[in-house]
Amino acid sequence: MDFNELIGMAAGSLTTLSFIPQVVKTWKSRSAEDISLGMFLLFSLGVLLWLVYGWAIGSFPIILFNLITLALSGSIIGMKLQFGRRRA
Repeated sequence: MDFNELIGMAAGSLTTLSFIPQVVKTWKSRSAEDISLGMFLLFSLGVLLWLVYGWAIGSFPIILFNLITLALSGSIIGMKLQFGRRRA
């Protein structure tokens, strides 16, 4: 693994890990009231496009971390929809 790929792995790890506290907090509190659905939908679309881009250029760090981030942001969207229905 070359230096550029190591930088990509480090950057991807940090940005992806940053979502875990939000997922845990939302799950524990069973509330996503303060989370913007529009923001997370747009963000997830952007992450999906990064994933496609990573696949197109064959970049393992881009593929790996955007796949994980897409799953984490998707779980937040799912909780937003699920927990929002309970309060209605």
